[in-house]
Amino acid sequence: MIHIQSISKSYPATQALKDVSLEVQPGEIFGLIGPDGAGKTTLFRILATLISPDQGAASIDGLDTGKDYRAIRQMIGYMPGRFSLYQDLTVEENLTFFATVFGTTVAENYALIRDIYVQLEPFKHRRAGALSGGMKQKLALCCALIHEPRVLLLDEPGTGVDPVSRKEFWEMLKKLQTRGLTMLVSTAYMDEATLCDRVALIHHGSILAVDTPDGIASAYRRPLYAVRSDDQYTLMRDLRRLEVVAGCYAFGEYAHLALHTETWNHVDIQRYLEQHGHQNVEVSRTTPTIEDCFIDLLN
Repeated sequence: MIHIQSISKSYPATQALKDVSLEVQPGEIFGLIGPDGAGKTTLFRILATLISPDQGAASIDGLDTGKDYRAIRQMIGYMPGRFSLYQDLTVEENLTFFATVFGTTVAENYALIRDIYVQLEPFKHRRAGALSGGMKQKLALCCALIHEPRVLLLDEPGTGVDPVSRKEFWEMLKKLQTRGLTMLVSTAYMDEATLCDRVALIHHGSILAVDTPDGIASAYRRPLYAVRSDDQYTLMRDLRRLEVVAGCYAFGEYAHLALHTETWNHVDIQRYLEQHGHQNVEVSRTTPTIEDCFIDLLN
């Protein structure tokens, strides 16, 4: 459904994308996972026909984003990273406006947004700028759906939204998927990767890996431990001095410790830390997450 071939894009101060190639299959929720500044928004703007790549090409359902931009704009729904609706218009006025732009009406396509709009309806006369973050997100999704798109481009929809609203939003996306919608979702939240069918990890404009979330995690080959003591800062400093350590970083209340080889185990790690004066040491083998895999690919 979405075909991206060797796309590069530069701005005066930086190269945003470097030879990016991706395929998104029809009906798939595909996640573009990476930190701020990774190039996610630039790629979305190219797919939304707002800017052109310096090199390479992209197409949606066989339509070229450069030559066929008018047709593509009719078939996609786009939610940019920043709330971009008219803040002085009410919920109802925003939705009516976007329906009119695409030559339809809210009544004609109400079935597309009903499950989402029922949560907004009590606030339909409230100005969009006065909505909470979660409600703004739902309104933006309704406006992106009102013309019955075949593809949704969702650029960091969970940014600045509380965890409960993020969870509700993903539940909405899963329901939309049952209608056959193809969705490309970008996020800096590594936990959201597990909610996608497939993901691409992106950093500094380059794709590091593309696979299912389980496939990404199963490719991790280092011994990985979760470690904790009374002094986490000193603990990580002491662990990083070891030659067997490939990486050590904070992970919630623990430090995640990746080793180069299996020559050390939890007993060796605990003994080393206790010899260096650490108290209440806990060491256990742990399963790698998408975040662990991302960090490992950066090394």
